[in-house]
Amino acid sequence: MNDSPSYTTLVVDDNDTKRYIIGSWLRRAGHTVVEAASAAQVWVRLAEHEVDLVVLDIQLPDVNGMEVCEQIKGSPATASLPVIHISATAVDVADRTDGLQRGADAYMTDPIDPGEFIATAEAVLRYYQARRRAERMADRMAAFTRTSLAVNAAETFDALAVIAARGAFEIFGEPATVFLLPPDGRMRRTVASGGVPRSLPCPAGMPGRLAELTGLGEDTGTRVAPVSARQWGELLPDAVVEDDVLLVTSRIKPDRPPIGVAIGARGAADEDDANLLRQLGQTLVLAMEALRSYTVEHLISLTLQRSLLPASRPVVPGWTFAVRYEPASDQAEVGGDFYEVIDRGDDVLIAIGDVQGHSLHAATVMAELRHALRAFAEEGHDAVAILELLNDVLQRYHDDQTATMCLMTLDPRTGALRVANAGHPPPLHIAGGRGEYGGRGGLLLGFPVSHVGTEELTVPPGGAVVLITDGLIEERGVSLGDNLDRLRTVAAEMDDDLEKFSDRIIAEFGPRADDVALIVMRRDLD
Repeated sequence: MNDSPSYTTLVVDDNDTKRYIIGSWLRRAGHTVVEAASAAQVWVRLAEHEVDLVVLDIQLPDVNGMEVCEQIKGSPATASLPVIHISATAVDVADRTDGLQRGADAYMTDPIDPGEFIATAEAVLRYYQARRRAERMADRMAAFTRTSLAVNAAETFDALAVIAARGAFEIFGEPATVFLLPPDGRMRRTVASGGVPRSLPCPAGMPGRLAELTGLGEDTGTRVAPVSARQWGELLPDAVVEDDVLLVTSRIKPDRPPIGVAIGARGAADEDDANLLRQLGQTLVLAMEALRSYTVEHLISLTLQRSLLPASRPVVPGWTFAVRYEPASDQAEVGGDFYEVIDRGDDVLIAIGDVQGHSLHAATVMAELRHALRAFAEEGHDAVAILELLNDVLQRYHDDQTATMCLMTLDPRTGALRVANAGHPPPLHIAGGRGEYGGRGGLLLGFPVSHVGTEELTVPPGGAVVLITDGLIEERGVSLGDNLDRLRTVAAEMDDDLEKFSDRIIAEFGPRADDVALIVMRRDLD
């Protein structure tokens, strides 16, 4: 609000002379005056004009002024409109008390002093202007809080841009544009002006140009600056905002491109609004940096995992293998799932395991266990001994970690299979169109007391074994037993092509919140 605010005041009185006198006082004080001679005309004028103040006579020809005041205060559209009663007849203390109790903000009786009247009007207006600013700021702070929570919960850069643009529009009530440049190098320019936010093309070098407009340059920090409609139009000829804009840019590391948020300048009427826009920019850049760091860690973990998986499908005479490693969704954390098939000449060692946790640390622990597994296998240890040795490694070097593992020793000539299990989902044995799970058995790796569950069986010609990690069958709201039964039903109908069969198993359970490793091995028919 500037130093000389302009108000529109509705003067309601059935006396033409009195309306003229009151109106002339208000006009000299800088008000725009609208007149009404009856209660019925009040609502017409309120619909026609944006009124800031109502000066209301008590004695009207159709409805008592106090009732009109009650109606104004009782309507959500006009409840915050200040009302000053004036009267030449209802002048008793009881009248004034009644008028104030029924909603009037001031009550003046004839004879009215012009100076006192204008001072009263301005005092009432100052109060209501302050109240409206406070209510508006409270609403904007509530919207900012909702936006901040949503921004920090965003799982992708596209979602982050949409949430920020929608939130800026909700906070300031003006068209908003958000500029983000994530690590993938694809600039996001997202515009919200009501309805669904839209993605628009963005000229090259936009982050640097935005930083120049606010004076941020190559510095870190947050800057807010007004940008004229002409400048904005030259920068973005297809800009949704056609008037002046208020722009914030923010950067927290010197080597990062800044984020930008622009809103229509009319949405930021004072320094409080500019500070709120500054806070939004800071919130957005921090969320951007957190998501960037997470994405980089996710990529490193995923690259590490994939680099450790076998480069080709295992080849064992008389047997067919199919293997899968399916990471969770792009923004989910990477876990420690792995599989391994090692041909040792006289036998084949098949392993599948899962290190506790979802992080780069879990992936690195998985890498250590995998290398240790290969070393112990090369030394010729049997499956039980290998699991016990791996348990020692985990306790010695990662005593805060646990892992599950199923390790099988296969004689490919006879089909003899020895299963050693340390807390892992049991193998699913398929033969004759039926599927049966092996025994669970055994404590997880990482506990001081080791107990490995073992069983021995023979895979018949045409028989198969399916090994999974728990990411395939763990699902919120669904019991583990139900999904194990579901897997058994699907796997019992085995395709001739194990690759298609493996794809069908993965597709049956859909996108998962955790990584999934899968091994399917089938003994060829004689």
